[in-house]
Amino acid sequence: MILRQFQVGPLQNFTYVVAAGEGEEAFVIDPSFEIDPVLAFIDATHLKVRYVLNTHSHPDHVAGNEDVKARTGAKIAAYRSAPLSQDLSFDHGSELSVAGTSVKVLHTPGHTPDSVLYVFSGNVATGDTLFVGECGRTDLPGGSPAELYDSLFGTLLKLDDALVVLPGHDYGRTPTSTIGYERMSNYVLQRRTKEEFVRFMRS
Repeated sequence: MILRQFQVGPLQNFTYVVAAGEGEEAFVIDPSFEIDPVLAFIDATHLKVRYVLNTHSHPDHVAGNEDVKARTGAKIAAYRSAPLSQDLSFDHGSELSVAGTSVKVLHTPGHTPDSVLYVFSGNVATGDTLFVGECGRTDLPGGSPAELYDSLFGTLLKLDDALVVLPGHDYGRTPTSTIGYERMSNYVLQRRTKEEFVRFMRS
């Protein structure tokens, strides 16, 4: 399997290309601004990109959607409520078979109402729900610290500790992590009541 992480755009975004192998089926997660290196890699490896998967609808995570679609014919996929042009819409628990792997979709609102995780092949693409050593902000329109608490502690931390965390931005000490390491070391994930977490996020 090919799993390639690209840092692109002015906000240290990560875009991911996942494929069964060179010349095989592929999908792209969160194509951001300045997407040319990603397109060049797709061309050089002759990948058949079937889907663009968006973790949420903020512009820095979807700016390259149409570029990838125009180049490859990929279908745009996101959570059902995302205010995006969608060819495929997900619900919580949806599964997609692509690039020789099964991708499971978990709805994790809080950073945005339409935020999701994509779990596949020992990895979890967390978008802006969880970073390495941090979490996404909740003070933008549609953000909710109470919902993020439920998403982090009720959904994300129920995942296997061995899953590799693929964050939406290069904001941490390393470009990837694991659920287990974040559970142990991420100060955002310390034990708190929901009320304490909401106060923490608003402070």
